[in-house]
Amino acid sequence: MGANEDQEMELEALRSIYEGDESFRELSPVSFQYRIGENGDPKAFLIEISWTETYPQTPPIISMNAFFNNTISSDVKQSILAKLQEAVEVHLGTAMTYTLFEYAKDNKEQFMENHHPIHSATSISNIISVETPNTAPSSKKKDKKEQLSKAQKRKLADKTDHKGELPRGWNWVDVVKHVSIFEISFTFFSSLVLKFIGFVFLNSGKSVELSKTGSKDDE
Repeated sequence: MGANEDQEMELEALRSIYEGDESFRELSPVSFQYRIGENGDPKAFLIEISWTETYPQTPPIISMNAFFNNTISSDVKQSILAKLQEAVEVHLGTAMTYTLFEYAKDNKEQFMENHHPIHSATSISNIISVETPNTAPSSKKKDKKEQLSKAQKRKLADKTDHKGELPRGWNWVDVVKHVSIFEISFTFFSSLVLKFIGFVFLNSGKSVELSKTGSKDDE
C-alpha cells in the first residue's frame, strides 16, 4: 500500500474518531491541530501535526508555533516536542497522528510540570486588544470662523483673482467711499449752519429796522 493510500485511510479514521470534538481541527487533508486541555486551563497547549508526502514511512512535522501556545516558554515547548519525537520513532511506518494526540493528552501534567506562563510583547492580551486613537475631546475649542452671508461671499468672490487672492488695494474703493460720504455730509451740514446763521442775522436786521420805524412814528 502506497503512502497516499495510507494517508487517505488515516484521514478517514481521524474524521470519524474526532467528529464533534471541538479540540480537533483539520487545517487541510494533511495538517491537523489538537488542543490538549480545556479552554481557560493555564496548562493547556496545542499540537499541530503535518504529513509529508512520504508519511507514515517518514516522520510527520510536529509544531507548537500556534498562537495558542504564546505564553509557554520555548524550553517547555522543546521538552514536549522531544517527548513526542521519541513516540514518533517508536511508531514510524504506521498511522500515528491519533496515537500522538492521545499520548499528549495522557501525559499533559508531566509535559507541563515546569510551565510558568510568560507574558511576551505578543501576548494574547496585547494582540487581541486593538489600539484605538484617543477620541477624548480636546480641551481647546477651535475658534469658530465668522460666517459670511451668500451676498458677502459673492461680493468677495468678485473681488478675488483667478488664484482666489484679493488684489492689492482691493479695499481702497470702500475707504474712498466712506471718506466721500463723510465729506458730503460735512459739506451739507456746514451749508445748513451757514444758512441758519444768515437767516438769524437777516431776521435780526429786519427787527432793528422795524423798531426804528416805530420810534419815528411815535415822535
